[in-house]
Amino acid sequence: MNTTVSCELHLRLVVSSESSLPVPAGLRYDTADPYAVHATFHTGAEETVEWVFARDLLAEGLHRPTGTGDVRVWPSRSHGQGVVCIALSSPEGEALLEAPARALETFLKRTDAAVPPGTEHRHFDLDQELSHILAEN
Repeated sequence: MNTTVSCELHLRLVVSSESSLPVPAGLRYDTADPYAVHATFHTGAEETVEWVFARDLLAEGLHRPTGTGDVRVWPSRSHGQGVVCIALSSPEGEALLEAPARALETFLKRTDAAVPPGTEHRHFDLDQELSHILAEN
């Protein structure tokens, strides 16, 4: 049986050192994909941008800078509040988002309750995934 953990939160898109814009977002964790957190960023009335992060990357980013390449995550402070900065890079552009640290930490604790860190392999059906990949080709 698969379990899904989700949360809605409000991020800030950093435009400049003095300006940012609100970005509603949804995070979803499914025990059928135990290594990943799926993020949906609502960028317009009906427009969304989807990203998939390693759960470990987000968890480590709560405490120290981590990640290379397309995704980097680090703890910071903004307006006296703890935030987690998430820098995204793709061929379409770059974005720097600030997530409320407390909300992200609460979400990750809920994912840890569903699948404790280090036990992800017990929830991952490699045969099923390989069958799915091979069927697509």
